[in-house]
Amino acid sequence: MRSGGHEGRGRPRLEQSRRPGSTAREEILDAAAELFTKIGYTGTPTRRIADAVGMRQASLYHHFATKDDILDALLAGTVDEPLRLAGELLTQGGSAGERLHALVVADCSQLCGSRWNLGALYLLPELRTDRFAQFRANREELRRRYRELAAQVIAECDGNSEADDLPFRLVESVINRRSDDQACTPETPTVIADAALRILGRHC
Repeated sequence: MRSGGHEGRGRPRLEQSRRPGSTAREEILDAAAELFTKIGYTGTPTRRIADAVGMRQASLYHHFATKDDILDALLAGTVDEPLRLAGELLTQGGSAGERLHALVVADCSQLCGSRWNLGALYLLPELRTDRFAQFRANREELRRRYRELAAQVIAECDGNSEADDLPFRLVESVINRRSDDQACTPETPTVIADAALRILGRHC
C-alpha cells in the first residue's frame, strides 16, 4: 500500500529545506500534506510540492512516481498503525473495555498529533477509484476490528448491540474537530475513549 518510491540520493537540492523530516521522502510528505489539506489535492501540482521542499520536480519523482503515490503514502500513515494495534488487541485476553479504550486513545492521539489534518483527505473523490482500493479495504478492516472489540464490550456489559459502530465514528470525529479549527487538548483522546465505552453501555 505504501508508495514504492526509491530512497536514493536523487538530484541535488535547489535549496536547504526547512521541512521537518530526516529524509527527502519525509519532507515531501510533509509539504504535500500541508498543500493537500489547505488548497486541495486537485489544485496541487507536483511542481508546487517540490518547490515547497526546495527541490527540483525531477528529484521528487525519484521518490514518488506520481502524485497518487504521495497521497497513498499519506493515507497509509493514518491507518497502518491503528490497524496493527487493533489486531494485537483482539488476540489478547482480559477486559474488552480496557483493550478498546487503549485502541481509541492510541488512534485519537495519532489523528490529533499529526502536523496536518490528514483524515480530511478521506473525503477526496479520488479515493473512490481503483488506485486507492487497498486503502479503502484497510480502513474498512480497521472499522471491522473496532466493531469486533466493541461487540465484546457490549457482551461484557449487556449493552446496546446497535452501538458497535459508534466508537470508530467517535474516533473519526477528531477529523471534523480539527477541520472546524478546534484544537485537540492532551485530554481529548481519553475523553473520546471514555465516551466510546459509555455509549456501548460500559459504566463500570
